[in-house]
Amino acid sequence: MLAPAVRRRMPAAVLLAAVVAVGLAVHAALPDTAATDIAGDALYAAAAYLAVVLIAPRLPAPAVGGIAAAWCAAVELFQLTGLPLEWGARLPPVMLVLGTVFDARDLVAYIVTIAVLTAVHGLARVAASTGSSDHGTHGGAQTVGMARRRARRGAGRGRDRSGAGEPAAGAGGIHSLPDPDPDPDADR
Repeated sequence: MLAPAVRRRMPAAVLLAAVVAVGLAVHAALPDTAATDIAGDALYAAAAYLAVVLIAPRLPAPAVGGIAAAWCAAVELFQLTGLPLEWGARLPPVMLVLGTVFDARDLVAYIVTIAVLTAVHGLARVAASTGSSDHGTHGGAQTVGMARRRARRGAGRGRDRSGAGEPAAGAGGIHSLPDPDPDPDADR
C-alpha cells in the first residue's frame, strides 16, 4: 500500500504531466492565434496550480489558488523587464516557463483558470470527505463513521454513573480520537 503522502500526490503528478503534454502539443502543433494563446495561458495556470498541489498536497484549495495566481502574475510582470525575451532568444525552452512579452490578457486567463480550478478542487475535497465517512479518514481528520464504530465498541466503558447511557466527557467523542496519520510532516 502506498504511503499517505504518495497517495495525495499521485493524482496531481498524473494531471500535471497530462497538462504539460497538452500544453506542449498546443505550442508545437497549432498555429499562433488568440485562441491558442488563451489555451496556453489556461494550461500554464493549470500547471502552476497542480505543481503547488504536488509540492504541498495538504494546503486548502484557496491557498493553492493564491500561490498559483501569485506565481503566474509574477512571471507575467517579470516579462515587463525584457529579460525573459532576451533569455528565450538564447535558450528557447526558457520561453515555455517565463514567456516572452507582457500581455494583460494573460493575467485574466490565469486568474479565471485558477478560480475555476480552486472551486473544483475545493468541491472535490468536500465530496471526498463526505463520501469517505465509512472508510476511515480524509486528510488526517477522524470521520463520523469511524467515531460511531468506536463508540459502539466502547459501549459500557467510560459511561457516566448516572445511568443516562451517554458517554462520559472525553470517552469516545469524535474529538477524543487519535489522528491515524502517524507522520503529519511526511508530505513536506
